[in-house]
Amino acid sequence: MPYRELDDEQARQLINAEQVFDAYRAAQSTLQSRFAGSMAWKSVEGRSYLYRFKRGVWKSLGPRSEETEAIHQRFVDGRSHAKMRSASLAQRLNTIAAVNRALRLGRMPVMAARILRALSDARLTEPVVATVGTNALFAYERMAGVQIDQTVLETADFDLLYDARASLKLIVPEVAASGIVGLLRKVDHSFEVMGKRGFRAANRDGYIVDLITPAPKDPIRPSEVRQIGRDPDDLVAVEIFGLAWLVNSPKVRATVLDLRGYPAEMIVPDPRAFALHKAWLSERPDRNPEKRRRDAAQAKLIAGLIARYLPHLGFDDPVLGALPKALRDQAATLTPAVTGRETNDALEPDW
Repeated sequence: MPYRELDDEQARQLINAEQVFDAYRAAQSTLQSRFAGSMAWKSVEGRSYLYRFKRGVWKSLGPRSEETEAIHQRFVDGRSHAKMRSASLAQRLNTIAAVNRALRLGRMPVMAARILRALSDARLTEPVVATVGTNALFAYERMAGVQIDQTVLETADFDLLYDARASLKLIVPEVAASGIVGLLRKVDHSFEVMGKRGFRAANRDGYIVDLITPAPKDPIRPSEVRQIGRDPDDLVAVEIFGLAWLVNSPKVRATVLDLRGYPAEMIVPDPRAFALHKAWLSERPDRNPEKRRRDAAQAKLIAGLIARYLPHLGFDDPVLGALPKALRDQAATLTPAVTGRETNDALEPDW
């Protein structure tokens, strides 16, 4: 089998890392929402006023009084406490990362994990973008409590599935302006868009990030420009047939560890949708033969993990209704375990 199960010590350590990471993210969220910006007293026409500075704007909270002094003190004390908690949890993650490396729990390339954390900080994860392609396997192996063979996971690109129907109102303002490319350059300043109005960016090491989106139902109707940022040089999502099934399928969250042992959160399509989509791709005659073989192998691998470790995820589940019936029917071809027809009452062995 192209995977191995985690032992008890690895499983415990992974759960511990997830819990600390969740606490760290909660602390950071508090710091960035409740205590973002600053608060200060300003003199206006000889009278002192309390002002709050947030997102480039100063707003008056009223003249100095017992009430505004209490507001100011709560802000100062609360921000100090939030910073101390974040710093403590950050140090805890540093310690845990070393243990994760010792137990060989780190899996995802460091660059991919840094991109995931940047996407999360920018509030670009579900429902705006999800991770698809080979990198999604890191989430599925975590769900199943296994480690997939490294040769199956090898990839030099990162596919981001963009759901253009999603609202972009809550995205961090600077990201809304600069888009995906601006975010990537915060991770690695060498990222550049490949081609004018391209869908692909690459850094100096050849690591590639693709922005993809479903093709419209009407192939004749002119396509709209699909990009996240207002910068004209931002990535423009390329339209690909068949991605609507992944966009409309349920999504799952999973915490993965990069090769240095640090956690990151992934949003990926339901593993059943992934397996069925890969099976469909493997049968397309216009697809590269090598990619078709890889698609088929990944489809069978994930279907096998579902059957063995995630049996509650049935392929006949109504939540998969967005996928065509013909696509769902392919589950029977992936592995006998997912068909529901296999029984244990045979009178003869499987000679």
